[in-house]
Formats: sequence, C-alpha cells, structure tokens
Amino acid sequence: MHRFSPLSALARVSSPRPPIDVKWIRIVSQNVVNAVVFTDESRVVGGDRNGYIRRWEIEDGQQQGPAMHGGNCVYSIVISRDGRWIVSGDWGSNVIVWNAATHEKVLEFTDDMGYVRAVDISSDGTKIASVAENGVGIFNSTAGVRLFPLLPHPGATGVKFSPDSSRFATTSPDHGFRIYSAHNGDILFDSGVEGSTRNALWESVPLAWSSDGQHLFIAAIGRIICFNVSMSSSSEWSTHGSQSPVSIASNDRVIACSAGSSVSLWDCVSRKQIGGLITHTAEIYCIALSPSGGCLACGLKGEKMTIHNLRDVLPSKYFDHDLPLVRVSDEALKSWTQDDPMNTEMLLSEEISSLSSPSHYVLANRALIRARLKHFAIAMEDAVKSLQVRPSPLGYIAMAVVLLGEGDRGGALCAFDLAFHDCEPRDIRFLLLLKLILVFESGNQEEAIKRVEHLAERANSNSDDMATYLCTEVLVVMHTKVENYGRAIPLIERAKKLAPKDKQYPSLKAISLKIFGWSFNEFDIIAQQHLCETLYTEGRTTQAMEILLNIIRTSEDEEIQGSKATVEWIANFTKKCSTAPEHVGEEASGSAKHGDELSQYPTALSFSPPSPAVQLIKWSTARAAKGLWEDALEYANDAVKVDPSCPWGYEAKHVALHGAKRYDEAIDAFKSMLHLIEQSEDPAIRELRKHYIPPSETIAAIDPIIREILKSCPLVVIDVVTGCLCDGPERMRIFKASPNFKELVSSMTRELDHERILRVVTNFFGYIMFSHAWQGNEPSFQDVNEAKSVQNLPDTPLNQKLCNFCKEARRLGHNWAWSDTCCIDKTTSSILNQSLTSMYKWYADSAATLVFLSGVVHPSKPGDLTRSLWMTRAWTLQELLAPKAIFFYDSEWKPYLGDTGTNHKESPEIMKELADAINISGRTIITFSPDDLGVREKLRLASTRNATVKEDVAYSLIGIFKSDIRPHYGEGADAFGHLLEEIVARFGEVTVLAWTGKPSSYNSCLPAAASVYNQIPFNPPSLEGEDMETCLRELRRKFPQKVALGIYNQIAFLPPARFATRRLHLPCIVFPVRKLGIQGTSRGNEKVYRARVLGLGIVEFTTVDDLTLHKPHKFVFVHPWIRHIRGPSDDVADLESDVDSILDSDSDAGSDEVVRPSPLDAALTPQVDDYTRALQVIARLGQPFNALLLLQQLNGEYKRVAADNEIVVSGLGTDITSKNIHATVLDIL
Repeated sequence: MHRFSPLSALARVSSPRPPIDVKWIRIVSQNVVNAVVFTDESRVVGGDRNGYIRRWEIEDGQQQGPAMHGGNCVYSIVISRDGRWIVSGDWGSNVIVWNAATHEKVLEFTDDMGYVRAVDISSDGTKIASVAENGVGIFNSTAGVRLFPLLPHPGATGVKFSPDSSRFATTSPDHGFRIYSAHNGDILFDSGVEGSTRNALWESVPLAWSSDGQHLFIAAIGRIICFNVSMSSSSEWSTHGSQSPVSIASNDRVIACSAGSSVSLWDCVSRKQIGGLITHTAEIYCIALSPSGGCLACGLKGEKMTIHNLRDVLPSKYFDHDLPLVRVSDEALKSWTQDDPMNTEMLLSEEISSLSSPSHYVLANRALIRARLKHFAIAMEDAVKSLQVRPSPLGYIAMAVVLLGEGDRGGALCAFDLAFHDCEPRDIRFLLLLKLILVFESGNQEEAIKRVEHLAERANSNSDDMATYLCTEVLVVMHTKVENYGRAIPLIERAKKLAPKDKQYPSLKAISLKIFGWSFNEFDIIAQQHLCETLYTEGRTTQAMEILLNIIRTSEDEEIQGSKATVEWIANFTKKCSTAPEHVGEEASGSAKHGDELSQYPTALSFSPPSPAVQLIKWSTARAAKGLWEDALEYANDAVKVDPSCPWGYEAKHVALHGAKRYDEAIDAFKSMLHLIEQSEDPAIRELRKHYIPPSETIAAIDPIIREILKSCPLVVIDVVTGCLCDGPERMRIFKASPNFKELVSSMTRELDHERILRVVTNFFGYIMFSHAWQGNEPSFQDVNEAKSVQNLPDTPLNQKLCNFCKEARRLGHNWAWSDTCCIDKTTSSILNQSLTSMYKWYADSAATLVFLSGVVHPSKPGDLTRSLWMTRAWTLQELLAPKAIFFYDSEWKPYLGDTGTNHKESPEIMKELADAINISGRTIITFSPDDLGVREKLRLASTRNATVKEDVAYSLIGIFKSDIRPHYGEGADAFGHLLEEIVARFGEVTVLAWTGKPSSYNSCLPAAASVYNQIPFNPPSLEGEDMETCLRELRRKFPQKVALGIYNQIAFLPPARFATRRLHLPCIVFPVRKLGIQGTSRGNEKVYRARVLGLGIVEFTTVDDLTLHKPHKFVFVHPWIRHIRGPSDDVADLESDVDSILDSDSDAGSDEVVRPSPLDAALTPQVDDYTRALQVIARLGQPFNALLLLQQLNGEYKRVAADNEIVVSGLGTDITSKNIHATVLDIL
C-alpha cells in the first residue's frame, strides 16, 4: 500500500492535470446548476436554483469547503482576475461578493434592483456590474456603493467588462446591445433593435470580449455577432442550433457556443468551427472555459454538471501548456525547450503587446527569460508588474531568480519565501524543493544536497515512488554539478526504475525551464559518459556499448539539444571501442538463421573498418529479419548517430522504416544513403552506386503508367472516402500522397518492376460505375461542387441514392465511383460530348457496375429484374452489355435474389432471366463485344428501349456500334438518322432500310423511330445445294455465257451504299412501274395499291400516303439487297477497297470475263468457273425479295414511299431476262 505524503501531492496535483482519461467527468449537484465558472484549471464553482454556490475539485468531483448561500436562484457567477473574489447575482435581488478562499460573504448590494440576471467584475477588481429588472448597476467593489444611477436597458440579460475595464457591454434579446463608459456610464454605442438577439434564456452568458478589447462577441439564436468597436461595424456567422437560446464563453483563442443539448467550438480569429459537436442527452443551461481553455464546464438540466477535457479534441495551439505554478503558450514553450531565449523573449513580448492587460503568468515568464539573458533590470520590472497584476508564486520565483543573478543571494532567498504566502497548500512541498535548488545555486551545495536527500528518504519511507523519483532526479543533477559521479551513477539507475512510463513529468520540465536552465537529461549523460569509460577500462565492453547506445538515444530526445561536447565525446569513445563490438554483435544477432538477411550488407560493410556502426547495422538487420521494425529502426538510428558518414546505416534505416510502413521517411533515408555513396572518397563505394535506382527514376517510370491508365478512366469521379469530385490531376495527386505510391517508390531500390507498377496503379485507379433509371431532379455536377461533397448534399431520396452507391463502392474495396448524374459537367459541351462517346468504354473498363433497381422491392423475386423500369431505358443497354462484372441491387440496396456472389454475370439464374428477356444468349451478355452481333440484331435490342431525350436513342448506341458520330443536343430525332447514316457509310450495311412505318425527316429511307427494328424483316428462302443446281440447269438453257457474264459484271461494279449531305447513294436493281392504281382501303387510312412493274409483273402494297395516279410521276421498285445477290463469297470490305482500281481498269462490263471484286475470293471460296458464278447471281436475283418503292422528284432524285407492310415481291425465278435487269445507283432524299 502506498501512503499519501505532501510531496506525493506536489508530484500528482501541483501541476495542472494531464489529459483526463475519459472524454468528460460528471459532477453531481444538489440542484440544477444555472451558472458556472472556473477558479483555475483544477476547480470549478457553480450556482444553483436553490441559491447555493459550491466549489468542486475537477479531479475527483468532490465539493471543497462549505456551500455559500445567497438569495433565491443564482443566475450568474464570476471570479476576479486575481482569484480572490467570487461575485454572484440571484433572483433575490442580491449582488454578493464572496471571499474565494474562506467562502465568507464580504459585500452585498440589494437596493431595489429586482431579479439579478448577470454580473461581472472589472479586471482590476474595483468595479462590479450587474443587469437586473430595473436596469444596469455599477458598484465600487471596495466601498460597496453605487457609482452611477441605474442605467436603462430594457430586458438586458448579459453584462461584461472589457479587458482593460474602461468599458462594459450589455445585451437584450429585444433591444440589441450597448457599450458604456465605465468611468461615467455614458452610452458609447447602441445597436438598437437591429442588434436584437432573441436570446431570452436568463441562464445564458451572451457576451465575450476579445483579449485586445477591439471586438465584442454577442450570442444570438443560430448565430454569433462580432462587433468591431473601433469601426462600429458588425459581422456574424451561423452556428448550430437555430431554434435554441445560446450561451458563449471565450479564452481569447476559442469560443464555446452552447445551444440546446450540444456545444460547438470556434476559432476566434478565423471564425471557423473546430472539432466536432460536444453533445449531451440533456439541455445545457450554462457553460464556462478554464483560463487555459483546456477544460469546458457544462451545467445541464437535472442535478449534474460535466467537465470536458478539450485537449482531447482540439489541436495544442489553442491551449497554454500547463506546468507546476506555470502557464505558457505552445509556441513560447517550443522555443523555450529549444533553448532559444532570444526568440522566446520576442514571442512573449509580442504576446504582451497584443494584450491590453497582460496576465501575471506571461509577465513572470518574460522576467525569467530576461534573467537567463542577464537583462536583470528589465527582468525585475517584469517581475514587479507580474506581482502587481496578481501576487503569485511564479512572480516571486521570478524576482528571486533576478536577485540571484544580480548577486543578491540573501534577497533572492527572502523573495522566494514570499512565494509560500500565495500558493496552494498542495504546492508547498514543490516550492520547498525549488527553494533547495535555489540554495544550491546560491553556493550552499552541501546543505542543499543533504536537505533534498532528507526529502527523498521521507518519500521513500512513505512508498511514494513519484515523489522519490522527482527528488532522485534533482540529486543526480546536484551530484553531477559538483562532479561526484560515483554518487550520481547509482542514482541514475534508481531514477530509471522509478521513472513514469509515459516519460512525461511536468515538475521536471518546470524546473528545467524556470530554474537556471537545468537539463536533467544532460546531467544524466555526463554521468553516463563517466560510467561508460569506467566499464570500458574494466573490460566490460558489452555493458559499455549498452551505456553508449543509451547516451546516443537520450541525446536525440526532441527536448534535449545534443551539445557539441556530447557529439565529440561519442565520436572519440567509438574509436576506443572500434574492435570490441564484434563479439557483442554475435550475442545480439543470435542464430545463423538471420544470415540471409545480413547478406544484403556484407559487401558494403567490408569497406568499413570494424566499428560500432557496423555492429549496430548488424543488430538492425537481425531485428528486421524478425519483423521487429521499431527495434531495427532504433539500432539503425544509432548507427547513423555513431557514424553519419556511413551510407549503410541509412540503408538499414530505410529497410526498417519501409517495414514499419513509414514510407516518406524511408525514401528520405534511401536518398541520404545514395548521397553518401556518391560523395564517398572511396572509389569502391562510389562504384556501388550503379546497383541502386534513385526514387526519381522510379517516379519517372510510374508517371507515364498513371497517365496511360487515366486516359481510360472517366474524366471526373467521386472519391468514395471524402465524397468529393476528382478530375485526373487530382486523382494523380491523391495517389502520390497515398501509401500505395510511396510503398512502390520505397520498395524499388535495385530494379524496376514494371508489371508490379502496372498492377498497383491499375488497382488504385480502378473505379465503379453506376447504372440506374433517372427519377427526376438527380444531384448534378454543380450541386456536388457547391456542397463540396456528396456527403454534404441535402438529405433527399435521390441524394441518398448517390450516397448509398458510394458507400457500396467503398465496401467493395474501391477508391473511386462514377455516376452519370454528377460526374459530367453538362454545361460544357466538349466535356459532355467526350463523356457520351467514351461512356461505353468506361463501363467496359470498370472494375464493376452497380445497378440500382429502385422499383424492385425487398426481398426481390425472379422476374423482378425483367419487369423493372431499368430494362426499358435506352442507356442501360450498354450498361448491361459493356461491364465485365455487374451487381444488381433492390430498392434497399440488397443483392438481387440475395445473390452475394462476386459477379452477377456469373450467376446462371440471373443471366438466364436476362437472356430470355432480350432474346440473346447468356454467353453474349457475359462476354459482349460490339463485334459479336450484327447491325440488325443490335438495332433489335435497342428497339424495345426508350429515352426521355430524343437524341439519347442514338447517343446511347455510340459505343455498341463503335460509332464516331459527335453528339449535339438539339438535333432531336435526326440524331438517330445521323447514327444510321454512319452505319450505312461504315459497313455498307443496307439492312437498316428493311422497315415499315413512318420515315425520318433526316432521309426518307431511314425510319423515324428505332422501335421499327423490333420487326423481323423478310428473309428469302435459302437457294443452295440441289435447289441451286436445278435452277442453274434451267438458266444455262436461257442465258448464253456472254449474257450471263454481262449481267454479273453490272452487279459486280456497283459501289457500296453511302451517304453525302443526307442523301443516300443506294446501289440497287431498278424495276420501273408502268401503271399504278388503287384497289381500295384496308384498316384505318391505309390504302391498297396495285402496280404493274416492268420485270416483276403485278405488285400490291399498302400505305397511308396518297399517291398521285394520273400525273406523270415516276415510281420505281428497287431491289437494294446487293450483298444477298452476290452471294456468300461477297466481301463488301474488299469490294470497297478495290472498287477504284476496278473502275480505273480497261475492263468492259459486257466482256466475256468476270471482274472479281477481290483477289482473296479465289482462296476463300470453292473454285467455280466464271460462267457458273454469273448464273448463281442471276438465280439469287430471281428470288422473292423485300422491295422499296421510290418516287422520283422533279430534279431527278428519289424519295421513298413508306409502306405499312413489307412489299415482298415474288420474283421472276428462272423467267428473268437480261432486259429486265438494270443495276444502278440512285440518289435518295
């Protein structure tokens, strides 16, 4: 059992507490706490609805001293700057001044003020302000009299003195805020009703001043108003809780703002929110910040109060650093610990000049720094000013240090004794230890050592390890300073055993900073150096090496500046040990199983003479082989410290850092290694440079791979972690900041692994595509950009759909997601066009596509997918066919049919449902390529789908047809004609002309809608085998060879179909109409016509068009299916490539030789003679065919007459004659 001792109290309590283990601690009150204030960092005072005022210790939540009882219901409490007085205001019309130490009532003001809603005390403690029902009162705090008559401010609920006490401000929910002169009560500024806050909660504290008194912060519902006093202007910013009364508290750096049951924190300068909301389950009535800003107190509805440690949630720059008896800012502390007194003085002076009323702490701090600089006169001025602002132990300590520096030892000791009068009881033992250090420095070392040893013995007898540790460390320094190393060394070992595990001890830091610049670690090092030399002299080299390593590591502590003397000692001592560590290395590295790991260094190490650095590298390597990266790093750092010129220490450091995944540091270590190799004076070491690859070369190899990968990626994607939109450069930046990139660079030190680079880059930039049916006002590119993230979008069903997609993409392990709703800037035509033409490839190259079926309820059933809206949309056809992997989700984002497989294209059940629905094989859906299906089949798939925008019918097929058309919204239905035009031009494919229905305005040969392609066009019966042979025998009797060859060459010379300026140049066989008559009408407006056609006989057809029968109009029927006539050996591609050469030849169309379209035909088809080939063409020409009816225009071109049914002509069979065959190219509008 450890017994309590006063010295233990100084070790645990005298410094402001370290961070509280939990986020907050609870203090239970006897009633609802309406007002709260901190007396210091360790105590808080609260006033409750029963009129009681209590003080609690924060550490244990226990009440300290008796309760103070004022009037009925305390609504406001403040503490004087010097901490001596507590002032309270209550509903009993009382303003009461209490002695903070004894809790006794000192003064009371009760003259007809009415309910007191708020009070404050000036920084000099001479004036007290109150706001009550009847007005604003100002009192002299010493004489107990009112200074002015009551000042009117109807409904005022808050009052606050400026930092210099020259002004005070009041605020009213309905009548705005005012600033008064504290000297005569004159109104200096009145905002009027424009400054009204509607903040009517009496418990609230609605005012705070900036430290320079130039800005006044006023709490209003849903916002904070910042009034610039010198400019008489105001600005404001919104806060949380737009409906709840607001209370604020400030410590010059942070404003805490409570509303409802939560508190938000704001930077006083930037006015930006810092950290997250601090929430409670109960409503907050009052808040307060501790002087350093490190703690937040909240009085809650119910009988409780919470204390929050803000150091857990905010950066350190917002707090003073708390040391025993001391508070100092983060920046000043950093400069102080770096032993830079001139810079520290500058920082403290800047802080003092920025404050209208500097605290006693900062003045005392500057006094100590100036004493270190031996500027004793101005240091004494600071010490005196500090004590004038507020008598404190630190002020007297500063004065004592200055006096000692001036040589006045007696005066220094007397001044120090005064520190005991203004200290807390718990600080007395710590002050006693400080005084003994002062005694030591004043020249009485022996007496000081004896008295500290006595303190240490008492602490040890009480089993108080912390107090014993503190005294032991002080004794180490004292014995080292008097060069009594024999006594110091065992004390060092004892201190190590007693040292706190977290290696933080505020009391030691306070002594180190404040008392003559003592550095405990530095004196430890001096003693350890002597011990190390002693062990080496005695031949105990292993122990000597351990001490050496401890010296090296201690000297690298961030708060200990390794002195030049220490560095020189290390260098000199390592020379003595240069041959000793080899045996020690074998002890440390252990078994032979680590030999392989060591093998990466032997060549390099052979160039160095045996030294501690070599051995440390071996130790580092052995630990790296076991995956003990931190241990390996420690030894590598030691090796670098011992011999900074050795590159192999940096190589070992790189290995350890890389293994610990600290890649930035690993790369820096590797660069240092390369630099040392290049700068080495040993040519053999410089020769080793060729075996290494610098990071810049690895990066140069990675960059083009990144750029090439990004070319295949969408232009903009969503970062699924942040929800932000990212273009290519931003993704590249994110990748280069990621561990993936840094690991690549760090790992490739000897050779480039291009396959691995490609694999890592591809995996990182892999993206997920979204497929869904649009449902209305989907979030746009501009919406997400304005919100900064999809996660910040308003909570609507469509925005939630996008968020759920991103969450699912992240769950699947991917970094990026793409949605057509927000990843395309549709206001920029070039981006829109590039996106539309690239979209098929993006889906094809995606890691997966997620399909959201909004109308499929959970749990889904077979057939729900087929019946979904998604299956009817134009764009979703390519979104189904293009991806290699796809996942379907129901309306609750659950896998379709509960299939949790890795790819729904591998689900037989789902693929069968889809294959049956669209009537193609499941294999085609799984492995689809645009070349897998013919033109007509792809048009059939598109025919059952629709689009809200007419152009999208065509644009959604760009990828499926590998089309080059450029999207242009505004062309309407012509977009589909544009697409069909390119299909005809690119493939010579005229099957797109086989349709019935309404013609397109683009060209009369093209349909107005894609839905016509759901029809199955007429397909003539096969003419092969015996049927062909029978036909050929008949034709041989009718057609001489020369005639047959002439017919063949007519057809062979026909060029492919093409478009120009919307005109179709159609190769075809023309059959003129000799006579046209109407037979009657069928259903609706359809009319049945009868035509006598040259070469075909009688042909009947149906159309809704009114055809002119008596005027001299020329109708023709055409046979456009030239590819069918030419037969299986026809190759349009070859014909196109050879047509120019054919036309340039001297061949005669009526010659006896057949002009073959391609020389490849002979090799690819069975050999037949020219005469037989010609007869085969004539035989196919005589078959039934689907004819097009054309009407010649005045200028000679033609227009197609749209029929409501296919015009299937029976054909002439073998009755065909040469005079009936006219092959030509017609221009069709």
